[in-house]
Amino acid sequence: MICKDHLVTGEKFEISEYENGILKTYPVPENLSEYYESENYISHNDSKNNLQDKVYQFVKSHMLSKKAKWVRRYFKQGRILDVGAGTGEFLNKMKTFLWTVEGVEPNQTARELAILKGLNLRPDLSEIRDQKFDVISLWHVLEHLPDLEKKIDELRELLNDDGVLIIAVPNFKSYDAEYYKENWAAWDVPRHLWHFSRTGLKEKLAKHNFQLIDEKPLKFDSYYVSLLSEKNNNTTLSLLNAVYRGWISNFKAASSGEYSSLTYFFKKSPNS
Repeated sequence: MICKDHLVTGEKFEISEYENGILKTYPVPENLSEYYESENYISHNDSKNNLQDKVYQFVKSHMLSKKAKWVRRYFKQGRILDVGAGTGEFLNKMKTFLWTVEGVEPNQTARELAILKGLNLRPDLSEIRDQKFDVISLWHVLEHLPDLEKKIDELRELLNDDGVLIIAVPNFKSYDAEYYKENWAAWDVPRHLWHFSRTGLKEKLAKHNFQLIDEKPLKFDSYYVSLLSEKNNNTTLSLLNAVYRGWISNFKAASSGEYSSLTYFFKKSPNS
C-alpha cells in the first residue's frame, strides 16, 4: 500500500508486511523529527483552534479519568512512567491520585508546555536509569519508536516484576481502516513507523517475555480517526460521514473485537 504524508510534506511512503500481524513504513526518514514540525500535530500542543482540535481535546479530557481508572485497577498508588507524555495531562491526572510520576517526551515544545504544568519531562528514555516502575504507559506511542525491539527490552528492565505495561495503538484490522484504505488517518506515515493488529502486537510482546492480561477498546478513536480520514479524502458532509463510519466501526467491533484503537495490558511472563 502507498500512503501519503497528509500533515507535513505530502510525500508518499510504502506500508508492507514486517512480521505476522505487523506492518512497517518504508523508507524510514533519517530526519524523522522534521515530520513532527507542524502546528497541526495536536498531541504536541493544547490548541482548540478548530473543530478537529476541539474534538481531540474533548476526547482527551474525557479519557484521562478512564485511563487513570484502568491504571488504578492494578495499583491504587505507585510509580508510573509515561513514555511519549505529550504536554503532560495524563501524568498530572495521576498526580491527583498521589502517584509518583516520571515522563519522557522528545518534542521540546511539548516539554515546555509540560513545565508550565509543573512537570519536568525527560527528552529520552536513556535518561531514566536505575529506576523501577509499577506502571509504564505508552498512549499511541509504540508505533512511533524507531528501535522497536530495543525499546521494548528497555521498558521491560524498567518495570517491576509485578508491574503492568500499558500500550495503546491503532488497529489496522478495524472497519474504519478497511473503509478508508490508504487515506485512513491512523496510517499517519512516516510518523507511524509500525502498524499493529491485535495478533501482531500480542506475538511481538510475547517474544519479549510479556503476556497479555487484558485489552480495552478506545471507542472515541473511531470517530476522531474517521474525521481526520474524511479530511484526507476531501469529501463533502465529512462530519456526518465520520460520525456514521465511526459508529459502524464500533458496532462491528462489538462482536469482532477489532476496534479502531485498543489499549493492551501486559505483565512479565512467569519464570522469564
